Amino acid sequence: MPSLQELARAHTDLDDADVSWLYLLMADWQIIADLSFADLVLWLPDREGRGFWAGGQMRPTTGPTALTDDVLGTFIPAGRRRMLDEAHATGRLVREGDPEWRDDVPVRVEVIPVRRGDRVIALVARNTNLLGVRTPSRLELSYLQTAAELTQMIAGGWFPQEGQRSDHADSPRVGDGFVRLDEYGRVVYASPNALSVYRRLGLTGDLTHHVLADLTRDLVPPRRRPDEETLSVVLSGRADRDTEVGTDDVSLILRSIPLRPTGERIGALVLLRDVTDLRRRDRELVTKDATIREIHHRVKNNLQTVAALLRLQARRIEQPEARAALEEAVRRVGSIAIVHETLSQAGEEHVDFDEIADRLGRMVTDVAVVGSAVRVVRRGCFGVLPSETATPLAMVITEALQNAVEHGYPDPAAAHEGTIELAARTCRGRLEVSITDDGRGLPEGFDLDASTSLGLSIVRTLVESELGGTLEVGPAAGGGTRVRIELPV
Repeated sequence: MPSLQELARAHTDLDDADVSWLYLLMADWQIIADLSFADLVLWLPDREGRGFWAGGQMRPTTGPTALTDDVLGTFIPAGRRRMLDEAHATGRLVREGDPEWRDDVPVRVEVIPVRRGDRVIALVARNTNLLGVRTPSRLELSYLQTAAELTQMIAGGWFPQEGQRSDHADSPRVGDGFVRLDEYGRVVYASPNALSVYRRLGLTGDLTHHVLADLTRDLVPPRRRPDEETLSVVLSGRADRDTEVGTDDVSLILRSIPLRPTGERIGALVLLRDVTDLRRRDRELVTKDATIREIHHRVKNNLQTVAALLRLQARRIEQPEARAALEEAVRRVGSIAIVHETLSQAGEEHVDFDEIADRLGRMVTDVAVVGSAVRVVRRGCFGVLPSETATPLAMVITEALQNAVEHGYPDPAAAHEGTIELAARTCRGRLEVSITDDGRGLPEGFDLDASTSLGLSIVRTLVESELGGTLEVGPAAGGGTRVRIELPV
């Protein structure tokens, strides 16, 4: 489906500021749909006056839908929907006297002009399913009254309101808790859910007739409140803002929307939501993340201790082959320690593997027999990998680099400075890694399946069993050796 921005650019003369205004409206129009018990469709006028394009759609969570099919991206020619034409031409809200019938369902349609400055930049069609309509309760009447005032604000250019917006992903909805305030910040109506939330804060009576800001100050300790200005502005309904308050046992988010149907503030809508369980889970996740990072830190320390002990043992062994075996073990343990060190500093179980690959290259060449005669150059990007992939892949790269250093450049006195290229790229959900050196190449008659090398055996086992990938070892173009690894990511 096309986005609002795509439709606006392709078919209308709306500028970026107009589109931003419409995005602000759509950020809050779930509230209007729920208060209206109606489906909303945003119609964009065609730049050539040929008709209207559907740029957005929202269904209510408080009642049955009137639109069973998605209409986003559809086009209505001028003249087919009289109400759209009239609302766009006059800039006034248009209501139909008789309902439309759609799929045997009576639907009442209203069209609201969306005004920005002195221009009507779009239209909102409000479609209400009238099937099974009954006498509304006081809650429903309060919803409908507030919805009517918000639609008047849209038509007058007073809604949406620019400025600070909600940054809560768990911002309250109409059904979570609904409160109407008068112009003095006094509660004139509170839904049963809103009353229940405040009773969990410690309220013993009713919310009605209380000044919401004063009542909240009495129930919430100072250390659990926002600053006094924010508390006063939000809970008196003077600004479109939100805030979070609570006690040691209860947390709630409050969102206020000033109501100005004729330009002057007559009161406010306050939505509130009990987020106690969400905050408890957040704290548990923070604790869990800290615990996991501490575990990775301790594993890294233990691995470094093991590596130090192996290195100490290697220095005391006179046989060159035994010393070399222990030094290889030190490098293998060190490659795993690097991954755990990175994980201990990350906020989650994923790591930027480019940093790890660069450190592995330095580690291998720093302790290699040929010293600085060989350098590792990385090409491409590994990206972010999960820990279950990063650990075996780090060992695979370490072994491949070490084999390239030891067998590709066996003469430390050689004047030739070798280069090993470590290349990576992601394509169609698979990570392709190659380690290419410009050394002396593979021995004559080399066969990977028949090789008895411990390093190659480790690489093959990790690639095929742990990573579910494939391994190829062969000559490189222009001389040297190329190891190619492909694995799913």
